[in-house]
Amino acid sequence: MLTGFAGNSDAAIYRLTDDLAVAHTVDYITPIVDDPETFGAIAAANALSDIYAMGARPVLALNLVGFPIKTLPAGVLEDILRGGQSKLTEAGVSLGGGHSIEDLEPKYGLAVTGVVHPDRIVTNWGARPGDALFLTKPIGTGIVTTGIDRGLTTGALTPRVCASMMQLNRAAAEAMLAVGVSACTDVTGFGLLGHLHEMAKASGVAAEVAAENVPVFDEIWDLMAQGAVPEGTHNNLRFLADWADWNDAPRNTQIVLADAQTSGGLLMAVAPERAAALREALGRADVQAAEIGRIIAGPAGRIRVHAG
Repeated sequence: MLTGFAGNSDAAIYRLTDDLAVAHTVDYITPIVDDPETFGAIAAANALSDIYAMGARPVLALNLVGFPIKTLPAGVLEDILRGGQSKLTEAGVSLGGGHSIEDLEPKYGLAVTGVVHPDRIVTNWGARPGDALFLTKPIGTGIVTTGIDRGLTTGALTPRVCASMMQLNRAAAEAMLAVGVSACTDVTGFGLLGHLHEMAKASGVAAEVAAENVPVFDEIWDLMAQGAVPEGTHNNLRFLADWADWNDAPRNTQIVLADAQTSGGLLMAVAPERAAALREALGRADVQAAEIGRIIAGPAGRIRVHAG
């Protein structure tokens, strides 16, 4: 084992030979959007993301399904699986089967295996003071999907957010590998600051974030005003009370930075002399990345927020 529970790694890495290791992860979720096929695609992209975050290439997946077959038509399950298959095809990943159980509500995800050279693994514990922090997708999906569930979203917001969640992190990972980064993780259920805390703590460093540089879906401010904040986000915010110095950041800013994400982007720490190269590589790959802060010396896992 090259990685396991230590540092809350995104995937387990097991060395097979001197030049080959396998990365293995599992992730499944409940529906966060109404369309079954879109849900399947989001769940698959979400599961693949852990492999990309560690610099590995996904090659094989198994479906994980929970489904209320007595209350929902089988066609809904077919649509979910079709959505998942579309992302596997896009990623060049073979589907080798899977397992299903009867459940009270739909659940779908994947167990994914990837391959990586042992010397090219990217972990979440290599960040160093001075490293720049890059984020490759906007945040706020937890707030938006809560708004969808409550019928509060209108216009183009839903398809735009779904497109972001369905976007594979493959191009971002390829740019990351081409340039070389100190550390990386993907942003999912613990929110941006929750995953940054994990990276900083595992690396023995602190971090600072410029809130005004963090990309968000603009409409989330109106949704928050209507109470569309998921419980997972509130849980993240309570956890961060012991780790974040908010420096008078508005409450809504705190909520957004703690918002529980699904299929979020990659959060990368890169040495300052490589930051420009990473920005250019991401741009060439059509990845809309933002530089949101930096790694600093300080208590391990501490995060300082600058509100503007």
